[in-house]
Amino acid sequence: MPQQPTAQVTAAEISRIAGVTRATVSNWRRRHDDFPEPSGGTESSPLYDLEAVRAWLAARGHASAASPAEELRTMLRLHGRTGSGAAGDSAELLLLVLAAARRSPAELAATAGLSDADLASEAERDRTTVAEAVPGTGDGAVHFTAKDAPVLRALYACVRESGGQATLGVLAEWELEDSAASGAYRTPEPLTDLIARLVPGTASSVLDPACGSGSLLAAASRHGAGELYGQDVLPVQARRSAVSLMLTAPDATVTVRAGDSLRADAFPDLLADAVLSNPPYGIRDWGHDELAYDPRWAYGVPARAESELAWVQHALAHLVPGGYAVLLLPPATAGRASGRRVRAELVRSGALRAVIALPVGASVPLHVGLQVWVLQRPEPGGAERKSVLFVDTAAETPTTATGSGAATAPSRTRGTGRSASVDWPGVTARALEAWEAFTADPDVFEGEAGVAHAVGVVDLLDDVVDLTPARLVRASRAEVDPAKLSAEVDATRQDLMKAAKALARTAGREGWSAAGADARGWRTATASDLSRGGALTLLRPVPDSARTRAHAVSGESGLQGARAVLTGSDIATGSGPTGEPTELYDDTSPVIAVGDVLVRAVASVDGAMARVAGEGDAGALPGPHVHLFRPDPARLDAWFLAGFLGAEENIAGASTGSTTLTVNPGRLRVPLLPLEEQRRYGEAFRHVHGLRAEARRATRLAEETARLLVAGLTGGQLLPSLGDG
Repeated sequence: MPQQPTAQVTAAEISRIAGVTRATVSNWRRRHDDFPEPSGGTESSPLYDLEAVRAWLAARGHASAASPAEELRTMLRLHGRTGSGAAGDSAELLLLVLAAARRSPAELAATAGLSDADLASEAERDRTTVAEAVPGTGDGAVHFTAKDAPVLRALYACVRESGGQATLGVLAEWELEDSAASGAYRTPEPLTDLIARLVPGTASSVLDPACGSGSLLAAASRHGAGELYGQDVLPVQARRSAVSLMLTAPDATVTVRAGDSLRADAFPDLLADAVLSNPPYGIRDWGHDELAYDPRWAYGVPARAESELAWVQHALAHLVPGGYAVLLLPPATAGRASGRRVRAELVRSGALRAVIALPVGASVPLHVGLQVWVLQRPEPGGAERKSVLFVDTAAETPTTATGSGAATAPSRTRGTGRSASVDWPGVTARALEAWEAFTADPDVFEGEAGVAHAVGVVDLLDDVVDLTPARLVRASRAEVDPAKLSAEVDATRQDLMKAAKALARTAGREGWSAAGADARGWRTATASDLSRGGALTLLRPVPDSARTRAHAVSGESGLQGARAVLTGSDIATGSGPTGEPTELYDDTSPVIAVGDVLVRAVASVDGAMARVAGEGDAGALPGPHVHLFRPDPARLDAWFLAGFLGAEENIAGASTGSTTLTVNPGRLRVPLLPLEEQRRYGEAFRHVHGLRAEARRATRLAEETARLLVAGLTGGQLLPSLGDG
């Protein structure tokens, strides 16, 4: 009999198993002669025998602290691909998740005490009960065996402790890591809810032709849909979507198929009440040549570069007359020259009802402001549609507070990328209020200047047929009441003058004096030295990896839940935590506390390099490019530490690289001063931080005042002063 491959783990996996930091594992390796020797890997990335590591940990009282999801993830990596049984097949495991989720906690707990052979038999019986439920599974060709027991045991435990959805996320991540499934991302739940709510009334049957993990269909089920149809080109996503929907909507009829919806439509005769979809973007090989004469192209053959308009027409073809389709699309679809003719026909026919612009960061790709298109299949003899609604939900995003209480720029700022914070309640309210008012009576809809505007069909059918909301709602500024705009300008100017006075007061305050003829010298220690001495704790950032992208797909991010993430950009701009938890994957990532010192891991001259965490930062997670220092308040003043750690010369001396300078946190140096003297320096650094915050606030208000003045002068609502001569 050939010997089974030895299960091997990395140092990072050992840290998660033991519930300690990676630095602790490194210390164990150096200090304990009996620590297991590497059994594989390389000198820089050694691998260790899993059973030997577990035996060593158990001998020292270190019980496994890995979460059920992490334990399953480890077992899949170590056993799944090499095992000869069904545990190497994600389709079979997905079936088992569905069956296990239907069992009681007591029944799941009982599986932990079964022998390997009995556990395999139990799993085989469970799988058989749902064998026909998931597409592409249940053919009986592969069966669970005793060799699959480690994976089966971890799967049952994960379902019992974390639930079926979290278990599905781990399985999807496992399969997608070994595939070329780039571009597969989970649509954020607030966005799926908005998309589902844009369908008037209750749609009983809903189709998603690019269903991914099934999040849009799940949102439809929450709003009353009882028949759910889905298709996805990735078999793992189709299978996962089927199981997920059966768990979240047990009373619905779920039908999910694998395949390319454009080339191989699994539901050619289906006419649904609604179609919801977040289709793939920018696909040139979508079947342009072979589908040139497809009957779905009722509004014109999409150009080779217009796969998005192919999805739009596919959605319309699957609607009952009067049914609605809501699609999430990239902004280029609204204005690209190659799609002009199709866009013109969508507008002319009345099929396009609304285009809603979302803020940057609403969904992947996070650096682009995506758009929601709402379409309705025309009804024979139906009412003529004379206008299309355009909404810019990012137009009036309110300011947010930083960790220290200072205001920052609105999150609608273009180009802020993945650090953009989305005010989902505000975005949802603006979109739904405008849409509901428009659908109630399009002919009398007044809209809101600069936010929502109904544009006549005739006005849209020009040479370019540009359907970009920001351009069209800005044109509605001319309809603003002059008195209202003047009052808005005056209010903003008053805020600006107050900010300018506050900035002047802050800048005029002196918290320092000249040192004399010679600059003061320092006796310093590195952050590493201070850490070893217990004066501070240095917590490293989580590295980026393929698993980060996989968690964006699965929506599962270890134990982090829905916590906000503080990014390097937040430190530079002074904003509160704006990152997404999908940027992290490590279950042991620390939680920020008041008084922690946060330092950007990538050096630049733009903005602050360090700050002290305030109340607004507490409870967030440090992002992958943020170093966290936790000082002992009895030995180190936090603001003193932040001031010196973020100093330009200190950052330069601790950075490596040529184009991108990466900060080595352990090499940053700190003066050795008595605590009372540290506090005097800390108060001065706190003052400088306040000066930065006031300057940002004044700059923002100055820009807003200038914007309103220009809009009023060019729109005709404001007149220039005659002056004194």
